[in-house]
Parts: sequence; C-alpha cells; structure tokens
Amino acid sequence: MLPNSYFDDAMRLRLLHNLNTQAWSQHSLFLPETLRADLADECNAMQLSGALREAGMGHALSRITDSTLRGDQILWLEAGRSQACDRYLAIMEDLRLVLNRHLFLGLESFESHFAFYAPGTAYTVHRDQFHDDDSRVISVVIYLNQDWLPEEGGALRLHPIDAAAEDVVPTGAHMVLFLSAEMRHEVLPSTRNRISLAGWFRRRPVD
Repeated sequence: MLPNSYFDDAMRLRLLHNLNTQAWSQHSLFLPETLRADLADECNAMQLSGALREAGMGHALSRITDSTLRGDQILWLEAGRSQACDRYLAIMEDLRLVLNRHLFLGLESFESHFAFYAPGTAYTVHRDQFHDDDSRVISVVIYLNQDWLPEEGGALRLHPIDAAAEDVVPTGAHMVLFLSAEMRHEVLPSTRNRISLAGWFRRRPVD
C-alpha cells in the first residue's frame, strides 16, 4: 500500500483482483458520508442554477446531442471549485497511483464531471473509449444519491464480455470502476433525480 493511502490493503487487493479477472469492480460506502452529502449538495445547487449542460455523445467532429439516447446534464470538475471537489480529486489521484503501481497502466491524468439524470432519462448501451481516441483506460462512477431504493430504478447495467449482465443500484457513496475499452454499459431510467460523478483515468493516446 502507498504511504498514507486512502485504500487499505483489503480494498486495494479486491479492486485489483476484480479488474484483472472480470474487468470491473464495485465498492460500497467508498466515500465518507459527509463528502457524499457535500458533493450531492453541490451538484443539486448547480442544477438549480442552470450551470449543468446537456451531455453529448461521440468525440470531436462526431459529437452529437440526443436526449433520447443520452439524457443526463453534466458539469466538469475543476480543481479549486470547492473543498469537496478538491477532496474527491485527491482521492482519485491516490487511486491513479495505486492502479499505476500495481497494473502498470501508464495513467497520466483524471477527468470527471457531475451527472444529473432527471426522472425517466437514461443512457443507451455504449463504451467509454472513443473509436478515434484510446486515452480513456479506466472508467469510475461514484453515486451521490441519498437513501436510494432498488425499486426507484436508475441502475448502471454492465454487459461484461462472455458473462451475464450485472445491474448496479446507484446507492449513495458506492463506487464502480471498469475497463473503458471493454465494458459495454448503460444507465436505466429512474423515478427520481439520480446524481453521480463520472470520471476517466487517461493515458497518452497511442499515435
């Protein structure tokens, strides 16, 4: 384990084992409740102020927006915006170091945004790595919802290669991470507002 790491040995070993054997991993109560609540409050305040923007699909010149295919509103995180964001980004930097040290992925940076799904909105099946840009290596989702019930929907449905689909309920403080190039996934519609942080660890694109 890295000195002063956020990740204890049990979490680190489970995370690395799962990524190696099934291309994804999930961890409940990953964030402290106070940090989850602060990030949720920030996302909700941004949504109410109109700061969130309709998300698009694709990359560069192929980028499109179509709410029937992807219905979330987003706002990219920036260092220094708030203490909560800076604390979250510091945890993700710790995770980047863990992944590089043990999986030799060459991860150089991390990008992340708030994702707000209104009731009834969804995101159809897709992969996170673009056809013309292979820099995204590991995808990370952190859920910020309070007291979420499974019957409220909004699951992240993973489609592992050669395995049955897996539904992950968007319970607050839960973390899911998976290989960006391999894991097809989708967001199912919910009956209430659904908020999360979506992020990607990136390497230098291969020429």
